[in-house]
Amino acid sequence: MERKLATVLFVDLVDSTGLVAGSDPEVVRARVNSYFESVARCIRTHGGTVEKFAGDAVMAAFGVPRAHEDDAERGLRAALNIIPAVQELGLSARIGVEAGEVVVEDAESTFATGEAVNLAARLQQAAPEGGILIGPGVMRLADGRVVAEPADEVQVGGRAGTLPTWRLIDVATQPRAIPSAPFVGREGELELLHNTYARAVRDRRAHLVTVFGEPGIGKSRLVHEFSDGIERATVLRGRCLPFGEGVTYWALAEMVKQSAGITDDDPIGEAFEKLRACCESDAIADLLAAAAGLLGASEREHKREELLWAARAWAEEFALLQPLVLVFEDIHWAEEPLLNVIEHIARSVRDAPLLIVCVTRPELLELRPSWAGGNLRAAAIELAPLDPDESELLADGLQPDGGLPPEQRALVLEKAEGNPLFLEETVRMLAESGGAGNHIPDTIQALIAARVDALPAEQKQALQRASVIGRIFWQGALEQLAPELDVAVSIEALVDRELIVIEERSTIAGEPAFRFKHGLIGEVAYSGLSKATRSELHAAFARWLHDRAGDELLEIRAFHLDQAVQLTEELQGSAPEELRLDAAAALEGAGRRAFNREAFQTARNQLLRAQELEPTLRRRFLAAHAAWRMLDMETVAVEMEQVAAEAEAAGQRRIQGRALTALGEMALYRRADPDAARRLIEQAGEVLGDDDDVDARFDVYAAAGQIAAWVGDRAEVERIGRESLEFVRAAGRKDLEAITIQGVAQDAIVRLDIVEAESLVREAAELAAASGSVRARAAALGTQAWLDEIQGRYEEAERSYGELFQLYTDIGNVAGTGATQIYLGRLLQRSGRGEKAEAMLRDAVRTLKRVGDRGHLCEAQRFLAQTLVARGKIDEAERVALQALETVGPEDQLSIWTTRMALGVVRGAQGRDEEAEQLLRESVEGFVENGLRFAELQALDELVAFLRARGRAAEAEAYEERARALAPGVAAAPT
Repeated sequence: MERKLATVLFVDLVDSTGLVAGSDPEVVRARVNSYFESVARCIRTHGGTVEKFAGDAVMAAFGVPRAHEDDAERGLRAALNIIPAVQELGLSARIGVEAGEVVVEDAESTFATGEAVNLAARLQQAAPEGGILIGPGVMRLADGRVVAEPADEVQVGGRAGTLPTWRLIDVATQPRAIPSAPFVGREGELELLHNTYARAVRDRRAHLVTVFGEPGIGKSRLVHEFSDGIERATVLRGRCLPFGEGVTYWALAEMVKQSAGITDDDPIGEAFEKLRACCESDAIADLLAAAAGLLGASEREHKREELLWAARAWAEEFALLQPLVLVFEDIHWAEEPLLNVIEHIARSVRDAPLLIVCVTRPELLELRPSWAGGNLRAAAIELAPLDPDESELLADGLQPDGGLPPEQRALVLEKAEGNPLFLEETVRMLAESGGAGNHIPDTIQALIAARVDALPAEQKQALQRASVIGRIFWQGALEQLAPELDVAVSIEALVDRELIVIEERSTIAGEPAFRFKHGLIGEVAYSGLSKATRSELHAAFARWLHDRAGDELLEIRAFHLDQAVQLTEELQGSAPEELRLDAAAALEGAGRRAFNREAFQTARNQLLRAQELEPTLRRRFLAAHAAWRMLDMETVAVEMEQVAAEAEAAGQRRIQGRALTALGEMALYRRADPDAARRLIEQAGEVLGDDDDVDARFDVYAAAGQIAAWVGDRAEVERIGRESLEFVRAAGRKDLEAITIQGVAQDAIVRLDIVEAESLVREAAELAAASGSVRARAAALGTQAWLDEIQGRYEEAERSYGELFQLYTDIGNVAGTGATQIYLGRLLQRSGRGEKAEAMLRDAVRTLKRVGDRGHLCEAQRFLAQTLVARGKIDEAERVALQALETVGPEDQLSIWTTRMALGVVRGAQGRDEEAEQLLRESVEGFVENGLRFAELQALDELVAFLRARGRAAEAEAYEERARALAPGVAAAPT
């Protein structure tokens, strides 16, 4: 069975009942036979196939069994000839013509079914006597050659809406041509690439160039000419696969493997040693190994920020050896994490000559409107169609001696519309057909389908089976999918025809690799396969991939298995159990890998699909866990509730404990209910007991510490910190130890024990560096910035906060970004930059509202209120301060008093002194009661400012002395 793009024609006699009535049956039979013969002759003359006779109706197909580049025009011309031929018999007919996908039994079959058949029949019924009604499919395929006028829209049963139609009047004539492809029309763009590369080398800074263009416009050719024209540079290429998900860092992984000389079938140990040998540190090698899929599913998560850091360090290292060019192809198919990596490398690499070239369709900007925004060293190149002069130069270069006749050449240029691939493929088609035929296809799909159908049977079969594998395929895989073919001979012929090209580097050692010359060639070849055949071939390729590369290409195998399942389900309602279970297992494995790379959306999609194919508690939990990591709080609250109940019933204590921990965090962050959160976390701890899952138990400690801090139980905060530290040290987890120590350091700052805090931060920074954990490094960075801020080192603090903000932005940590915006806002206000502080804090409010994090949101609101007061915007400041009071949780001991303090500042600015003084004094005592000495210092500072402004110097001096005694040498700064 095969799927084909075909043009379908229906013709029927008008008033056939009247023809029969009162006439001799023998005469009627002769006239009807003459009618059938005349119609069939017109159809066959134009290369069509008579499908069937039904009563007085004739159905014909153009493109079955063999497609031509001009099947739509052939069908229309046949229709135009049928009308007068029938009239010569003294009869009248009406005709309907439409084009679309049909299914035939095999390559030689002429029996076609599909929507285009039904639509053509309906158009014939609606056509006027002696008229031809055509639909949008054939109009599109023959666009530019059709002379037609709009007709009434037609209602089609079972189809939503109406079908637009046109009444065919005529079809313009067209001619022919021949090929080879010179590089023309992109000299300016090529010069821009070379100039940008020269600046990257001269300035030793990373530059980013994005090449935009429609399919076939010449993006890849431009980049190829550029990379071939530079010397003494390392050029690494990586492609983004059009599979949707499951291959998050595929392009980066290709580059990493190229740089280390790794092939996908290298033993894991050998591959890993190669990577370590080419990386400056084992930490970088470990993280890149995870991104490149060399380690399989890791026992612990690899945070996205860690991969960003490792990718940047890797790029810098290679660029320092000699100028480096990274070419990311087809990034319109890239997932968000990879786009973040590219932008992060482009912004963060300094003092190293690096050029990043990204090749993409314009759809990227629909998915990522802010692409490369704010990067001063980013440039974009949009490839427009070639202008007429450039198109003529290209056509001249494609033609052999003698060239095309002038009228044929002009037509080819017109139809190409400046698209180099369209022009090249059109000329090549004409050359392969020996100049035979009269017309040229109007779309790349019709053109390529015609070329594919014109291949010898073995070559066509090889091309179609290769398309199942993907844009790049291996000879061994194709031999597995087409064992009856001489694959080597077919591949050689396809290379000669320039439908495929040799891939310079195979990712599987010993397996020659090939690439479709253009992705659309593969897509069109694939579209010709029936869904049943696709399903079989996807499953067969998945088996070959597993046998040849094991689990190294698990994401791709999962994709192919899932495709096989979906196609079989669509055709038969269900898939074989073995296939379904294999797909579920592969999808789970791919999902867990994506989770470890912090590609959480991809992980969730894959895990949900695995759960759909074979429901298990583990998969349900992992999918919910991915939502937890994305801070999709509503989903987490619903799904983890179900997971916790199922896990308890099944006796799965580890899963139950982790689900309860997630629910505890949701109770705290979403509902601001520390009592419910505490109950859930305590229950999680009891359920987990002495479980050896370090991450699970650490999450319990972390959540318990947050709850204690929320309610102002400083003794409990200290106790949990000590226990957590003992636990992670015993587990040998330096990354978690660094995170725990910085938490203890922050508690020391709250107590104004600055000496201890500085010692702890230094220790945490050393551990973070040793562990290679970017997450731990970020935690230590934030605490160091706070220390710098409270001691008046504002430039250092701003630099650290800025780096932290950029890190959270790059990795998509919205909550971390919002919190850092608060810190930057208060620092900007403290250093006298009120306008910038206001803008930053407004951004923080917007960011945290999206997350629903009540604890940080109320702090952003109260800081904004205080900043607005300083800028004289008193009315708005009151509004925002009251909003902060509404946002704060009823037991959030820090924010209960900070928000009241902010309202006191507002009331003082309004002249409501009695209320202001009461609020400020109450906030001081509230901080004292909860042991929040750093916050007490800030409240004293605000109270002193209030008293001095009212001439009460003696009282103010007493409070100033109290502040100095509280923390000698500490700058009074906002909490």
